Amino acid sequence: MKISVAMAFNESTEPGFIKDAVQLAEAKGVYGIWVPEHVLFFPDYASTYPYSDDGRLPGDPEGLLDPFSALTFIAAHTERVRLGTGICLVPQRQPVYTAKMVADLDYLSGGRVDFGVGIGWLKEEFENLGMDFGTRAPRTEEYLLAMKALWSDGVSEFTGESLTLKPCHFNPKPVQRPHPPIIFGGESDPAMRRVARLGDGWYGYDLAPEDLRARLNSLDAALAGSGRRRADIQVIVGPNRHPVTPQTLAEYAAEGADQVVVPLFARNVAKLEQRLDALLAMQPAA
Repeated sequence: MKISVAMAFNESTEPGFIKDAVQLAEAKGVYGIWVPEHVLFFPDYASTYPYSDDGRLPGDPEGLLDPFSALTFIAAHTERVRLGTGICLVPQRQPVYTAKMVADLDYLSGGRVDFGVGIGWLKEEFENLGMDFGTRAPRTEEYLLAMKALWSDGVSEFTGESLTLKPCHFNPKPVQRPHPPIIFGGESDPAMRRVARLGDGWYGYDLAPEDLRARLNSLDAALAGSGRRRADIQVIVGPNRHPVTPQTLAEYAAEGADQVVVPLFARNVAKLEQRLDALLAMQPAA
């Protein structure tokens, strides 16, 4: 099982620290670096964050670097580490531009992108971007189909309910063929069905090992309904609030996780190295 890290970079993170941090993570053998997305935050909001006890984002953040900007910077300072969007909020973005950012990042990084996607939860963010919140699930699927068309060889075109593309040139294409892996976030049964229909992987978040087992049963049923098997996709889990110990990592591996993404924060490189060493020392034997 591979060990990756989630890193959130904001207006207080110095570019030099980002460079040192990601180069250290790569040198230590981290498999991937995942970065989150929100373009707007609000001091007050009615939406409920699903991964905290009080329904609010921990720490009440005020800003984040755009994931594609951050990952392009990371790509320029690394050679091997995978680059994951965790999670790109597909239905609140113009899909042609998102397809362009994914393709260009894959091109510039030599084919290292894992395209983590989700439907979003913060209604206020959608409203302020002029994007409909209620139709975000079907729009996500349609946008991804349009992106796949743009990433395909030759002249691209697409016709859907909310998006039509006349025959057009779209280049460069992604290095990874037919496209970078599409990794769906979300733990609900509808999320599992989205994985089964369109996904190359599933990213389950805030799950203890026993929670992972239950969700994988739902995923297996959804995959079977689409004529697919678990072997067809990657299984990625983010422990979030749950403890990361040698025992829990071994349990995630035993349940079938291919990759664990552990939140990693530090104020300086020395502390980051200490935490990386402690994390990687717990990695289960292959």
